[in-house]
Amino acid sequence: MYNTLNLDDAAQQALGFLTSQTTYIEREVVQMQFPEIQYPALIPVDTSAPEWVRSITYYSSEMTGQAGWLHGYARDIHVADVERGQHEHMVHMADIGYRYSLEELGVAQLTNQPLTTDRAAAARLAYEQFVDGAALRGRPEKGMSGLINYPGVSRVDVRSITEGGNTRTTWDEKTPDEIAEDVNSAITGQYLATNTIELGDTVLLPIDAMMLIATKRLIDTEMTVLSWLMLNNVYTFQTGRPLTFRGVRGLETAGNGGNGRMVVYRRDPQVLKLHIPMTHRFLPVWRRSPLAYDIPGIFRLSGLEVKRLGAVRYVDGITADPDAS
Repeated sequence: MYNTLNLDDAAQQALGFLTSQTTYIEREVVQMQFPEIQYPALIPVDTSAPEWVRSITYYSSEMTGQAGWLHGYARDIHVADVERGQHEHMVHMADIGYRYSLEELGVAQLTNQPLTTDRAAAARLAYEQFVDGAALRGRPEKGMSGLINYPGVSRVDVRSITEGGNTRTTWDEKTPDEIAEDVNSAITGQYLATNTIELGDTVLLPIDAMMLIATKRLIDTEMTVLSWLMLNNVYTFQTGRPLTFRGVRGLETAGNGGNGRMVVYRRDPQVLKLHIPMTHRFLPVWRRSPLAYDIPGIFRLSGLEVKRLGAVRYVDGITADPDAS
């Protein structure tokens, strides 16, 4: 007599095996760090909102006003004010999970092999990449803007230098001293435009611009433009603290007309934050069909809030439009 396979019993055993494995897998995956994900190091993250909140109200502000001399019998005084803008953004839910087949679970049970964290880690990485894109470049389909393209941020064009009838604008055409001056001018311009209130501590660059200053040496010295700027910049001079430089994907075409953009900003929760009411979480195992099991993963995201627009500044044209050649 032949033994008959009871598929439902096998499926229930597989479900129990998978459920027992997911606790360990999820704990390990949550602790993983992904070096290529940049947003946690560049933008303060706020997870304080209730997980199921439907929207988050953002407030942007600009400080105005300047002190002046006052006559002893004057009836008017100089006043300062704060111009506020109110913005309400919806919180959106997204998902990414992973899946096993009944056959895969049966083989793992038969060979007494624990399940690996590979698929759960792939799901977690997909979540981090999704949030990274939303934080830095935005999600236009949901009305989200990112750090490199936020509306209302002050924007200027990089200075052009004309000598002997030739004009140099992009960094690959400029001398190391001229590039360094562009960076310091961006920080100084932000500082002066906000009545010396906002001073950027972070500079974001297109990847090719970052590679350029990291390798291009100053004349008659072993120092690169980047190493010189780390020591000789307006922010460090004023505060004694180091200036942060990062290369960011998307900046190569973020500028006006599709050219390269430099972003100077102050990394501070009082300036900007990324709202994630619900970080990525795995839900209980779900039997999606007679032969397959899903481990759903969900998260809820509102996006980037820039509260003090003057603390962020864009400088366009440091690199050429890559599609123009």
